[in-house]
Amino acid sequence: MKKILLTVTVFLAVTACKTNPFTGKKMLNFYGNQQLFPTAFAQYDQFLTENKVVTGTKEAQMITTVGQRIAKAAETWLNANGYPGYLKDYQWEYNLVNDKTVNAWCMPGGKIVFYTGILPICQDETGVAVVMGHEVAHALADHGAQRMSAGTLQQLGAVAGNVAIKDESTRNMFNQAYGVGSSLGVMLPFSRSHETEADRIGIQIMAIAGYNPDEAARLWQRMKANSGGQAPPEFLSTHPSNDTRINNLTAWAPAAKQEAAKFGVTSFK
Repeated sequence: MKKILLTVTVFLAVTACKTNPFTGKKMLNFYGNQQLFPTAFAQYDQFLTENKVVTGTKEAQMITTVGQRIAKAAETWLNANGYPGYLKDYQWEYNLVNDKTVNAWCMPGGKIVFYTGILPICQDETGVAVVMGHEVAHALADHGAQRMSAGTLQQLGAVAGNVAIKDESTRNMFNQAYGVGSSLGVMLPFSRSHETEADRIGIQIMAIAGYNPDEAARLWQRMKANSGGQAPPEFLSTHPSNDTRINNLTAWAPAAKQEAAKFGVTSFK
């Protein structure tokens, strides 16, 4: 049994890799678009039926307009860099939902929700573009599938340990240590790396779409102010700290402008 689990784990880790076109790095991904997207689309549709979707307002139209510009910029970059057809299975959709939560999210395949609670932090169309670029980047980099894949490996590790350890007391100790260790040492850093990657890809795409990448750091300054400094230590969080994100985005803005210039974009909203 142990040998079978080890063989399966190694096989999945070695064979289920896909290249991230924006970073050139291999991505751990056991789930193809045909497997994951239909489920994500169905869950998104179900969410919309259970929540108050805002339609017919300037804010709702802004979400759609910005989303379309960001997605078009992503497609332009992908086509220019040897990835035509990369988005063929994506079905972009952008909805504004009446909810005070300061958040936005994107499901695999390009299904995006903005909550009305984040709009005061965004302030304007460019602020929306910062958030939209980040969410679109999650979809482009298959972060949802990667999280599921990492979770699968985490579960396989737990099963292997429980099969290998016969003594119940030792097995209980293993389960406690493995749960904490795999979360703090693997899963949380993995999640933070995705957020950082989405920030970097997102700021590049928003610039190609004609939005000022300098505004990304300013948005996170507003996020920090809105939080009142209440946040867990970075090593206990799924996200980088506000200060880390502000510093990163400030450093990346010039490169984002240079990338946009390759596509003739030299002035920004």
